[in-house]
Amino acid sequence: MTDDSHTAAGERERGPLYRYWFGIKLWKRILAALLLGAIAGLIWDEGAVQIKWIGDLFVRLIQMIVIPLVFATIVSGVLSLQDPKRLGSLGLKTIFLYILTTAFAIVIGMILGALVQPGLGVDFAGAVPRELEAAQPFAGLLESIVPTNPIAALAEGQVLSVIFFALIFGAGLLTAGAKGEPLAGAFHAGAEAMLKVVNFVMEIAPFGVFALIAWVMGTTGPATFVNVALLAFCVITGCLLQVLIVHGGLIKLLARLPALPFFRGVTDAGLVAFSTSSSSATLPVSMAVAEANLGIKKPVFSTVLPLGVTISMDGTALYIALLASFAAQAFGIDLSMVDYALIALTTVLVSIGTAPVPSASLFMLAAVLQVIGVSPAQTALMVGFILPFDRILDMTRTVANVISDLAVATIVGRWEKEIDIEAYKAPPIK
Repeated sequence: MTDDSHTAAGERERGPLYRYWFGIKLWKRILAALLLGAIAGLIWDEGAVQIKWIGDLFVRLIQMIVIPLVFATIVSGVLSLQDPKRLGSLGLKTIFLYILTTAFAIVIGMILGALVQPGLGVDFAGAVPRELEAAQPFAGLLESIVPTNPIAALAEGQVLSVIFFALIFGAGLLTAGAKGEPLAGAFHAGAEAMLKVVNFVMEIAPFGVFALIAWVMGTTGPATFVNVALLAFCVITGCLLQVLIVHGGLIKLLARLPALPFFRGVTDAGLVAFSTSSSSATLPVSMAVAEANLGIKKPVFSTVLPLGVTISMDGTALYIALLASFAAQAFGIDLSMVDYALIALTTVLVSIGTAPVPSASLFMLAAVLQVIGVSPAQTALMVGFILPFDRILDMTRTVANVISDLAVATIVGRWEKEIDIEAYKAPPIK
């Protein structure tokens, strides 16, 4: 019997329901799950907590593969460069673009804060102060990148340290030449295997997204936005401007590519980012869509995307800059141009050190608010006011974080001639 006969027989055995389900593009299944989950949460209310475990299981599956995926794909990507000198060139271009998009996000956040003034007249009565963690000094952040024990860094999920060690290890293996080829082949195979595992996990995404959105909507609900309606408007508007104008514009101007195929190709990653509120949890999906939908080749996406998870936080930077304006207005602090410059500079540094997990940006505010004269007690009060409904705002800004990573990967791929233009322009595979 031929392979085609086996395939046809297998399709018949799977039945019409199987064929119908997998005949629908994955992003459509995820979007439908998101909408149905929101409806279920509104109807079920607090009862939606009962299915949260399904969403937690989906997130754990993604978290399970993040570190091995990052390590294997970065080493494999460095090996694919074939010349260690290209690694430095690629890294400089990537960091430059990430700083550029972050700067745009900060400016958008400060402009919206100045124009809309969401903090005027805010009443903090009833807000429970939340003590904040001390922001890590920038020097300490740089020092923590170099792991004293690479194995411990892998086990503890220290992404920056894992990236650093993977880059060094990949460069060493590359310069080893013929002696390193057996191990190089193993890493190439491991990277391919991990990307296949991502595809397996993503088939569970609609169920995980449904459960997560139902839980968020059931426990938080849209009514919580009443107290922060203007702030929510600024966050959503700012993220839309960042994604559509900044990211889309950079794709058009710097990569000389049409923006529509890009937005069409990153839909899966955007929906998963929205439901999980975690750039780190979305990384496997970002890698999958970068290769399959955007045509970006492994040397670029395997290096640029993991780096973006830790240093590119457009949505976070926009939000922190916006919250600085919010706090100044709420506490009656007049901001000068020097203050805005200090907010911008501090926000860049803080956003680089923000963990890619839900609501982490709120706990990095102290460093930014301190430079404009907001006391620790006032900062704790403001965070206590915002935290109860921060989850939905966090979902929105995580999308901007993830789309930024993919936009930068696309531009770098174009600059490095490591992108398949035909694959980029073609409709998504899934």
